[in-house]
Amino acid sequence: MELKRIDKKAISHALELGERYRLLNEPDQATSICRDILEVDPENQNAARMLLLALTDQFGRKRGVRLSECESIAGRLVSEYERSYYAGVAYERWSRALLQEGTPKHVVGEWLRKALDCYQAAEGIRPPGNDDAILRWNTCVRLMQLHPELQSEAPTDHRFLGD
Repeated sequence: MELKRIDKKAISHALELGERYRLLNEPDQATSICRDILEVDPENQNAARMLLLALTDQFGRKRGVRLSECESIAGRLVSEYERSYYAGVAYERWSRALLQEGTPKHVVGEWLRKALDCYQAAEGIRPPGNDDAILRWNTCVRLMQLHPELQSEAPTDHRFLGD
């Protein structure tokens, strides 16, 4: 079987459907729709953003969803602000999925710090009146305050060579 292409005139409606599926907690449907849109309009920023978000909605729930794909999508966004902001969203959501999976806290903390770095960069270049990066920053900081062990560094091995 082969995939069918949507008509470019259907993109607006397809974006609405994709958002609806995300709100209905069906990110795999939204992901498919975004991929269909990007097949006929590879530069569509709305579809790229939604695809990244739909993929991150699946972190921790569905195997095979890769952080690297989200990083790639964020890197292709036209706006420098959005590249930083959406990379931060991906890292933040990745860290939350890892936290739920019982990943060592220092590893989760490293991903949260990457998210914070992205949000810090986005804050510095944000459009006037857009405090989204600050809101996400505060959410990460509150998570780290709730789980202080996330702030610790990786344990070091103090054994000497030859021991």
